[in-house]
Amino acid sequence: VKPMTPRCTVPKAVPVGKSASLHCHENEGYPKSTYSWYRNSEPLSPDTKSNAKFQNSSYTLNPTTGTLVFHAVHKGDTGRYSCIATNDAGFAKCEEQEMEV
Repeated sequence: VKPMTPRCTVPKAVPVGKSASLHCHENEGYPKSTYSWYRNSEPLSPDTKSNAKFQNSSYTLNPTTGTLVFHAVHKGDTGRYSCIATNDAGFAKCEEQEMEV
């Protein structure tokens, strides 16, 4: 079963240095969906250590739960965030939401 449009929760504004949690979830997809996050249409790597571009980012992305957690946000984390739920039957994307730091 193709995933339905996931529900995304993105904080509107976060002070520099604070933590922020972004959530993405949908229940219809079978098999269970995995989740990927995008900032300004660029995919966020689930593995920040192996990707030089994300070395300075302090976030944890869990593809199974759809949770994206920033441990200490910085100005560079400002942007439009969206999430895609994917399974064998297809994918669905939530609306982009702005997060300001």
